[in-house]
Amino acid sequence: MSGGLFITFEGGDGSGKTTQAELLGAWLVEAGRTVVRTREPGGTEVGVEVREIVLHHRGDIAPRAEALLYAADRAHHVATLVRPALERGDVVIQDRYVDSSVAYQGAGRVLDPDAVRGLSEWATEGLAPDLTILLDLDADVARTRLDSARTRYDRLEAEASAFHTRVRAAFLALAEAEPSRFLVVDASLPVAEIAAAIRERVAGLL
Repeated sequence: MSGGLFITFEGGDGSGKTTQAELLGAWLVEAGRTVVRTREPGGTEVGVEVREIVLHHRGDIAPRAEALLYAADRAHHVATLVRPALERGDVVIQDRYVDSSVAYQGAGRVLDPDAVRGLSEWATEGLAPDLTILLDLDADVARTRLDSARTRYDRLEAEASAFHTRVRAAFLALAEAEPSRFLVVDASLPVAEIAAAIRERVAGLL
């Protein structure tokens, strides 16, 4: 990737991904790196429209249709934003990627996780992160955080506790299967302590 670095943040809603991504981005900019901060869905103009459908559509979306929408957003996002940034040598810090689909649509919606992963691998032409930071948090604690921060929930946040428990278990299983790619951090730790652990791991990749 010509010196580029692809870092993704994963974890349940309320785990602090946005906060930690912003802190890491600021640290890398201070270190002289060009940083591209993005998210899925919603990292492009097309993605904003897809995000509105998958997170805020009133009424049901069939699980397979939902998985396809996320994959469509991912294909466009990687082709038009992520891969060009990596080819320039930038550091891409992204909130959610393929692992989220495997956890949310695979485990959460009870679809075949291998099929969900295969769909995204085709959509992205196999682009994998150099590092995935999983912010792990008990589903009930995450719900408490969301309750204090949200006036309304999106479609996934509003799912029952059992859904979010399955998603968390799936994320942890993914991390266990690929320990060299994942950094798992206890998201209940103080913000500064989490940020320090992330910087230490990222420093080894620069």
